[in-house]
Amino acid sequence: MNPLTLVKRIQNINKKEASLGISEDASWHAKYKDSAYVYVGGIPFDLTEGDLLAVFAQYGEIVDVNLVRDKGTGKSKGFAFVAYEDQRSTNLAVDNLNGAQVLGRTIRVDHVSKYKKLEEEDEETRQKKREE
Repeated sequence: MNPLTLVKRIQNINKKEASLGISEDASWHAKYKDSAYVYVGGIPFDLTEGDLLAVFAQYGEIVDVNLVRDKGTGKSKGFAFVAYEDQRSTNLAVDNLNGAQVLGRTIRVDHVSKYKKLEEEDEETRQKKREE
């Protein structure tokens, strides 16, 4: 599905919930109450972890930024995962930053139900296996 279609779909759901006065517990966000991570897609390739931190920190304290990079070149792949200290901050980030323009690109921000960060050691082991 086109990423911009997903952006618009989330925006429409949020507008409908706001107009109906849906409670926090009944909101679609409640499904993700156990995850403090958000997915960020469509980001400009020259954005850094620090840039993401500056943008997303306005909605809560950030505890992790994983800007996904190409293992060979080290260049950004255009998406990232951001973790907040307080899960409620993810709702604010999704509601306010999904569809926002960042350096001329429309970014997609959505909840992540399950996120498992690869440990540095695991990545090094995988890299060694590839080199063999």
